[in-house]
Amino acid sequence: MSQFNDELITGKAYDAKLVRRLFSFVKPYMRYMLLAVLFLFIVTFLDLLPPYITKIAIDDYIAKNRINDIYKIILFYQAVLVMHFLFQFLHTYTINLMAQHAMFDLRLKLFTHMQKLPFSFYDKNPVGRLITRVVGDIETLNDLLSAGFVTIVGDFFSLFGIAIMLLVLDVRLGLITLSILPVLCLITMIYRKYARDAYRNARVNQAALNAYFQENVAGISEVQNFTREEANFKKFDVINAKNRDTFIRSIRQNAMFFPSIELINATAIAAVIYFGGREVMEGTIGFGVLVAFTQYINRFFKPIRDIAEKYNIFQMAMASCEKTFSLLDMEPTIKNPENPVAVSDFKGDIKFDNVFFEYNKDDEILHGVSFEVKPGESVAIVGRTGSGKTTIINLLARFYDIKSGAITIDGVDIRTIALESLRSHIAIMQQDVFLFSASVDKNIRMNNPNISFAQAAAAARFVNADKFIEKLPQKYNQPVGERGVTLSVGQRQLLALARAIAFEPGIIIMDEATSSVDTETEFLIRDAMKKVLKGRTSIIIAHRLSTIKNVDRIIVLHKGRVKETGSHQQLLKMRGMYYKLYELQYREQEENERNI
Repeated sequence: MSQFNDELITGKAYDAKLVRRLFSFVKPYMRYMLLAVLFLFIVTFLDLLPPYITKIAIDDYIAKNRINDIYKIILFYQAVLVMHFLFQFLHTYTINLMAQHAMFDLRLKLFTHMQKLPFSFYDKNPVGRLITRVVGDIETLNDLLSAGFVTIVGDFFSLFGIAIMLLVLDVRLGLITLSILPVLCLITMIYRKYARDAYRNARVNQAALNAYFQENVAGISEVQNFTREEANFKKFDVINAKNRDTFIRSIRQNAMFFPSIELINATAIAAVIYFGGREVMEGTIGFGVLVAFTQYINRFFKPIRDIAEKYNIFQMAMASCEKTFSLLDMEPTIKNPENPVAVSDFKGDIKFDNVFFEYNKDDEILHGVSFEVKPGESVAIVGRTGSGKTTIINLLARFYDIKSGAITIDGVDIRTIALESLRSHIAIMQQDVFLFSASVDKNIRMNNPNISFAQAAAAARFVNADKFIEKLPQKYNQPVGERGVTLSVGQRQLLALARAIAFEPGIIIMDEATSSVDTETEFLIRDAMKKVLKGRTSIIIAHRLSTIKNVDRIIVLHKGRVKETGSHQQLLKMRGMYYKLYELQYREQEENERNI
């Protein structure tokens, strides 16, 4: 449960600072808010009329035998109901229109902001929790705006109006009715306390349930492969039971609170009937007053129930506000320079000069790394896991900033180049290829209007991806499914390579591009790489040394330091670290290939 501790935050019921900030998104649509408030006041006023009209109908028409004129009061009553319906519709429409526009702007700003946050942020924040911020928390704020602030004002206005009407009709009966308010306040406070705790526990359990379910669906192949169905079922059963029990406790509290309100309501009506009935029999008040009192009492308890329920909405919304704005306040650590250097085309002269880097403080990954890649040169970087190979790629694209030293391209420090310009000239093909839930064509072009379908198809042919694309039922219009699930690992990597070529980069980086493919696909990628890398500056990271034999130069990393540099043959002659890697991983494979 520790990973869901932030779900324990329930916030204050009202935080003026957060509310002011939230209303900055409402301000452009304040006209809708003002209209909604106006309509709500009209609705509340109209809601006060029916009991009083009933009183008039009984005392002034029925009691006085004015049967021929009663149709007038009936028509007036119906007109009030029609007007109530009309203004209730207008209120609901305008308040939700305002809320949706405001939340649209907030969600858009949050999404845009999150795209600017560095990789280090996503290293520490699970995707599920971020989705909760953009979807769940924003929806909670929408509830606050559409059914919170304005509506609760209407509830208090309704209470005040009903209290006035009760006292106007009969002061004595009105005071008897209002005497129950202290009891109502006490019960509501007790309910509020237990409801808050129940909501907090339900939120934690719900988060755990969702996370465990998501994890099992994502890893279903491993679950079935290792026959973990029964064990995972038992664990899910425990989490699910906790979730059920928490909601049952919440239901129990509601089942006690709302009937208690109804009991007090019935007691108030009984008291009014007892004392009011005596006054009716004594002739001091009309029977219509007694009927109106019972109707007003029923209306009096409705806003009290609403206010009790809206407390949780306020508390949830304040917590969501705090989390959402905390995310918006998070400053991107990787920023564009104030006066960026304009680079229209990269020749591809890459230089690492005494670069030091650490992901976490006092845990250095690179220790004074220095090397140069000449324009048009292909360089491979090899080394054991954790030696810093992928880190070098991340630093070159400026996904992270170095601790000290300098990284230059064509003699220009990359920290002085605009991020968009820098990254648009670098194509990175990752080991774990990510494809979007779209067609093959859209995954190659990435919806870039500057890349035509013909260019995408040409890129696919160039990297040998057309061989499998043409066999697909819809060819380039074939949906690839979420994360490219309908394609094999090799097909996804060929598609990613086509994507990289379609953008015509000056620098190409391949991060272990053939580490998880079959032999046939590896040969296709090798052939594509020969064509792709020709005349381009390229950096290749690979465990399979067979894919980098023909590169211009190989850099061997060990524990964040450059240990060896040279061609394949030169490094073998040195009989150093590269030679050991080669002997360990590929001598046997090469002998098998010769025997075949």
